[in-house]
Amino acid sequence: MTADSQPKHDSFLLVSFGGPEGREDVIPFLENVLRGKNVPRARMLEVAEHYYHFEGVSPINDQNRALLAALEAEFRSAGIDLPLYWGNRNWHPMLKDTLDEMWKAGHRHALAFFTSIFSSYSGCRQYRENIAQARQALEGRAPRVDKLRNAFNHPLFIEAVADRIVEATASHCGQADTATVVLFTAHSIPIAMAQHSPYVAQLQESASLVAERLNIERWEVVYQSRSGPPAQPWLEPDVVERARELAERGARRLVVVPLGFVSDHIEVLFDLDTELKQECDRLGVEIVRVPTVGTHPSFVRMIRMLVQERLDPSQQRPAIGRLPATPDECPADCCLYPRPGIVSHSVEP
Repeated sequence: MTADSQPKHDSFLLVSFGGPEGREDVIPFLENVLRGKNVPRARMLEVAEHYYHFEGVSPINDQNRALLAALEAEFRSAGIDLPLYWGNRNWHPMLKDTLDEMWKAGHRHALAFFTSIFSSYSGCRQYRENIAQARQALEGRAPRVDKLRNAFNHPLFIEAVADRIVEATASHCGQADTATVVLFTAHSIPIAMAQHSPYVAQLQESASLVAERLNIERWEVVYQSRSGPPAQPWLEPDVVERARELAERGARRLVVVPLGFVSDHIEVLFDLDTELKQECDRLGVEIVRVPTVGTHPSFVRMIRMLVQERLDPSQQRPAIGRLPATPDECPADCCLYPRPGIVSHSVEP
């Protein structure tokens, strides 16, 4: 079947990581996340404690429900007649179940938005593999799924992040003084994974675009939520370690922007709002944690525009900055990286 003869897109699929919604869900959820990965059970139980700190409830599912509701209204106002569905990698609603539901409803060709803005194996390719595995398990009785392009340099994404910073710092006088540093955080990944993807370059570009928009002079990209064997090198600097170094150099306020995350979940709540906050309190450093983009109107509009540009190829494909827009279809080797053994991946990307 040629590209021209493919059925028209008839549905929209929100693809996400998933998260537990009660204490009883935590261990089964983490077993799903870590299945086939070389992670000691002791590490899994350590991570489980992070979830129990919040009664086993990750906010990611509720935030996805809110995003779906916002998208439904945005699609309706723009005249986009696509039913919306949602499937997760690791917890209900699971991708396989959602694709089965879509097929039974008569849908054959979906457009998908992944709740991961930056390109890497765990943030993009693995999701595409998950979809392929789900379709295979359904013996092909599942819609074809076309991923929307990554939007790290879409002007509306940059606008949404910048607006969140302005909102969070509006009541903090002297934000731009020399004692304030803006830290853009993202999930750390193994260096081997990073070397075979544009993850770091895209993060630096997005942070730079936001900083330019707001005239921020002191800013850095840092990483959080590292997992995996200690001997395996991961991206650094770690946000907590960097906070200590900056405090020693005179920083008195950190504005922390979870740039690499589109919604709050346990790794934002625990690593930033709990662990980093406790360390900053000890250091005598004020911390202003900026919310994720979530359902910011500009972010919701951006997703609608990504859909429209695929429905109508004559639509513009906005991208700003020094890097080009990502392609609609990833190359066959996109984000592949050599793995001599099984590598531990993140808990929530």
